[in-house]
Amino acid sequence: MPFDPPPHVQAIRSRLHDFLATHIYPNERRYYREAEQIGPWGVFPVIEELKPIARAAGLWNLFLPDSEHGAGLSNLEYAPLCEVMGRSLMAPEVFNCAAPDTGNMETIERYGTPEQKARWLAPLLAGEIRSSFAMTEPDTASSDATNIRSSIIRDGSDWVINGRKWYTTGATDPRCKIIIFMGKTAPDHPEPHRRQSMILVPRDTPGVTVLRPLPVFGFYGVPDRASEVVFENVRVPAANMLLGEGRGFEIAQGRLGPGRIHHCMRLIGLSERILERMCRRADARDPFGKALSEQTVTLERIAESRLAIEQARLLTLKAAHMMDTVGNKEARAEIAMIKIAAPAMACRIIDMAMQAFGGGGTSNDHFLTAAYATARLLRLADGPDEVHRNQLARFELKRHRNTDPRHTGGSAEVLDLETLATDFAHLRPGGAGYLWQQSEAEPGR
Repeated sequence: MPFDPPPHVQAIRSRLHDFLATHIYPNERRYYREAEQIGPWGVFPVIEELKPIARAAGLWNLFLPDSEHGAGLSNLEYAPLCEVMGRSLMAPEVFNCAAPDTGNMETIERYGTPEQKARWLAPLLAGEIRSSFAMTEPDTASSDATNIRSSIIRDGSDWVINGRKWYTTGATDPRCKIIIFMGKTAPDHPEPHRRQSMILVPRDTPGVTVLRPLPVFGFYGVPDRASEVVFENVRVPAANMLLGEGRGFEIAQGRLGPGRIHHCMRLIGLSERILERMCRRADARDPFGKALSEQTVTLERIAESRLAIEQARLLTLKAAHMMDTVGNKEARAEIAMIKIAAPAMACRIIDMAMQAFGGGGTSNDHFLTAAYATARLLRLADGPDEVHRNQLARFELKRHRNTDPRHTGGSAEVLDLETLATDFAHLRPGGAGYLWQQSEAEPGR
């Protein structure tokens, strides 16, 4: 696996760094101020002002591998660019590379019909509209997606949708025009993973009601506009079904692999910036007659942070490489690993940075609280840690069940009596080569 990006990716990465320095970092406080003043139901002017500049600079839709629509980058090539964009929570949307739009665009590009692509993908790629993804439900344990209760029932030439969703990202945004909705079309199907489907629901369809925005640790609409939405007898044409009935899980797996790579690389970029802030703070403060940067506890935290970032980055790049070379299915274990490792790493580093900043770390003066809210949320989004750990453990158990321990040296068998009699005779009185015979004969020694 190559560790250094190819020259054309390095060139884009350099341009992204320059763009962040020129346009993003100077506007971050304005971004949070507008988020507070305008709220999650409005559009933040700073984002709309910067989008045309990013597009004119050729820093637009970098996430799509299809060169017709994106930059033609592989997952491994896009990863370092995603890391740079992740340094600021406002940056991905400026480049039209923000969730949930990236996942929704990939879904429509991969599974949509030509008509669906023309109506929804084209304006999403142009940044003219935004989208939403409705999967999680408040009334059931949605970490097990087979529990989803929302219904999609065929009625003539239409589908009728009913359900209550929450943490439906993007629904309060006035630019949101399309929702990808997951529900059950065949609740009694003998295969649990063939009961669900995904369907396109225009945001303005009668019966779609956004009940409220949902805060994440007190943050409304930055960077995600989480919301609670009710679908009551929502009627859409049969042609709005994605891929086909009963293929919701298939779509979810195809969509979530790249999405998890994006989340993890953004968190690595965010953690790099937080570590930089921690180091600069440590040099600037000198409690008890010595700079924080000279005190062992701070040095240990800085070293631990660097180790954790490098480990998470290498693991994420490996997952991206495997997705490119052997496919998402074969890379499932690695994708699960990064989804466990990267958010936990980011949470830990941000927490240590908060300690270095003291009380100021609990405000958003240094963007630490917004960073923590995002990192902690991602231990739940796209599947909680527990689900990924369980999946990873099952993969590991299966791997060892399919190998011969005589070849690997990994046997866990209890020693048989014959082995005990021959291999440990020297530890038993009267046994061949008994070790302590002389010492027992001379007790004074």
